[in-house]
Amino acid sequence: MPIQENKHNNSTFSFVLLVILLVVGTIMSLQLSREKKDAEGFTKEETALLSSGDSVMYVLNVNDPDDEKILRIKSLQLGAEALKSNEYNSLKAKLLATVKAPEYGGVGIAAPQIGVNRRVIAVQRVDKPGEPFEVYPDIQIDTALGNMIPGFEGCLSVPTKRGRVMRYPMVVISYRNPSDFSLCRDTVKGFSAIIFQHECDHLNGVLFIDKADSIFVDQEWKVEYDAFATQGKYLRSQR
Repeated sequence: MPIQENKHNNSTFSFVLLVILLVVGTIMSLQLSREKKDAEGFTKEETALLSSGDSVMYVLNVNDPDDEKILRIKSLQLGAEALKSNEYNSLKAKLLATVKAPEYGGVGIAAPQIGVNRRVIAVQRVDKPGEPFEVYPDIQIDTALGNMIPGFEGCLSVPTKRGRVMRYPMVVISYRNPSDFSLCRDTVKGFSAIIFQHECDHLNGVLFIDKADSIFVDQEWKVEYDAFATQGKYLRSQR
C-alpha cells in the first residue's frame, strides 16, 4: 500500500505540474502575441482618430470621466513599422500643432492627451538654442539624477490647476530614431528635465495632481481659459 500510494501521489503531482506549465505557457504566448500586435502598427481606432482633418486636436480633460479613463491607461510602445507609417507622421504633426495652439500654449504634450495611448511625447527643449519643440517616440527615462527639488506645474489635461511637485534636476532619456529605429540617448537638465518627467508620467497613466502636495487654481490662467472656452475651443465637437 505505501508503495502504491507514493506512485499515486507522484502521478498527481506530475499532472498538476503539467497543468501549471501549460497555463503559464499559454499566458506567456498570449502576452508575446499582444506585444507583437502592439508593435505592428496603430489600431483601427487610432488610425481613424489620426486621419481626422483638424491638425489641432481635442485635449482630454481629467474632469470628464471618459477622458480620465484614457488618461489613466499605460501607453504602449511603437514598433519599427509603425514609426515609418503615415499615422506616426500624423501623430507627430498633431501633437506639435496642438501644443503650440494659442488655446493650449503648452511646453509639452503626450500622445495619450489626444487619445492615442502610445509612448510618444512632444517637448519644448528650452535648454537648446531657439527653444525648439521636438518629438520623442518610444521615450523612456532610464535614470533620474540629483536631489529632488520642488516646482510648480500645470497640465493641459487639468486646466487652470497648478500644484507643487518634487522632480529630479537631471534625467537620462532613451528613444527611437524613426529613420532607422536605432536607440538614441540624451542627458537633459533643468526645466527641460522637468518637462520630460511630467510628460513621461502621462505615458504611465500618472498626472501631476497625483504627486502634488498642494493644488490651487491659477486665476490668470482661468481668465485666459474661460475666454477661449466661450469661443468653443475646448469642445470635442469642434475638432
